[in-house]
Amino acid sequence: MNTQPLAGITIAVTRPVDQAQSLCEAITHLGGKAVLFPLLAITPLENYSAFEQLLSQLEATDWAIFISSNAVNYAMPRIIKHFGNIPENLKFAAIGYQTAKELGHYGVHNVLIPHTRFDSETLLALPEMHDVTNLKVAIFRGEGGREVLADTLKSRGANVYFAECYRRINPQKNTDLLNDLWKKGQLHAIIVTSSEAMRYLIDLAGTSEWLRHITLCVNHARIAEWPLQFGLKVLVANAPGDEAMLEAIATKLFLHQDSHK
Repeated sequence: MNTQPLAGITIAVTRPVDQAQSLCEAITHLGGKAVLFPLLAITPLENYSAFEQLLSQLEATDWAIFISSNAVNYAMPRIIKHFGNIPENLKFAAIGYQTAKELGHYGVHNVLIPHTRFDSETLLALPEMHDVTNLKVAIFRGEGGREVLADTLKSRGANVYFAECYRRINPQKNTDLLNDLWKKGQLHAIIVTSSEAMRYLIDLAGTSEWLRHITLCVNHARIAEWPLQFGLKVLVANAPGDEAMLEAIATKLFLHQDSHK
């Protein structure tokens, strides 16, 4: 059994710095080299007055849906401070197990989550998200983002409002680091786990030659849609989670690259 299946492989990780550590450690553990290249940074809102005003609606809200761990950590302390506890009427849903785990740190342990892929569509497929006629739903998220969750719930008769509690920005000004690594033969793959980060990467890289030679590794077919339109190499993990991502890289990366030559 090969205990270092990523030996000789350098992988850029584009997650926010505080969310990239475990993935970088896993790459190193498997013999690879991780290069941190965050394409997203999570920052607080400049002003929370609008968010604070929304909190008063929670006592009349049926479902609180959290899009990410960031949403949990930026919202829950303010919710608890506002009410002194967690409103008993609220039912909680999360986009995935990690977000649900973060809710648990604040005393919320009964959380509805999807069990296959961790995305809005899979959450919406659950029976509890179909029977929402006349229910009030709060979606906790960062500024902007996809509308499919809210639009679908509204079409099913729910009254939906957003509680935006953080911002996402791109901390990078260019892709010179990635270009330099590729020229030295020291970059083989880039892990991108959000559509927003993928857009930032392609916008920054533009028509750079290196981008056409590097495999972009993603954990959802939706994230692959944009780079595939540009004819870029994309490897999609066949399951959620970092383990599936690294397994795909270890077993398919060079085979995948050869098929594109």
